[in-house]
Amino acid sequence: MDSETEPLRQGGPQTHLDANAWAAAVDMFGNRYSFIAVGPRVHEDWLPDVAAVMHREVADPRGWRGRDSEQGEEELEEDAAFPFRVPPADEAGAAEWRSRLFEIPRSAVVRLLVMLATDGMDVSRQYGFADRRMGMEEHAQVILSRFPEGSQFFTNTRHDGGHPDFYEKVTGCWPMSQYAWDFGLLAVSREEVGLIWSFDAS
Repeated sequence: MDSETEPLRQGGPQTHLDANAWAAAVDMFGNRYSFIAVGPRVHEDWLPDVAAVMHREVADPRGWRGRDSEQGEEELEEDAAFPFRVPPADEAGAAEWRSRLFEIPRSAVVRLLVMLATDGMDVSRQYGFADRRMGMEEHAQVILSRFPEGSQFFTNTRHDGGHPDFYEKVTGCWPMSQYAWDFGLLAVSREEVGLIWSFDAS
């Protein structure tokens, strides 16, 4: 896979997945307290790879920038993974951590990413969403395209059924951070693991 540029496989306008398109997609989260990072997948069981991303121990395999609202903050001096709750290494702890995640189909990911970038993580509260929707969905497609067919996608949101609609208000979550309220996407491909997470620190 070319790390510099790659055609998007989804429908819609033809563009390329490259550092600039990725950066523009990341900027969609500029008004949110969020964390966006991708790290290498080096284990069959990807939990240690997720922990490495949370601890900020690994760099983006393609050298592309992410987003870290905690960068430069004092909390990281005491806990390099702040605000995440890192997957425990022991089997029982890892199983409990994993139980907070639910796999979602690829077709649900774009709407989840858009929701994660909206005010209050609630599409109904996003000012001017009808006008912004197409652009936000295009940015979300860019993020999704980094993880090819066969990738797995997980979220910690509460929803009914196997195909949630994240444009409907999401009313609950199983927190993966030190806050009582956070929503996110964990994407796992053969080569990479990605975390796109938004927090409510209120």
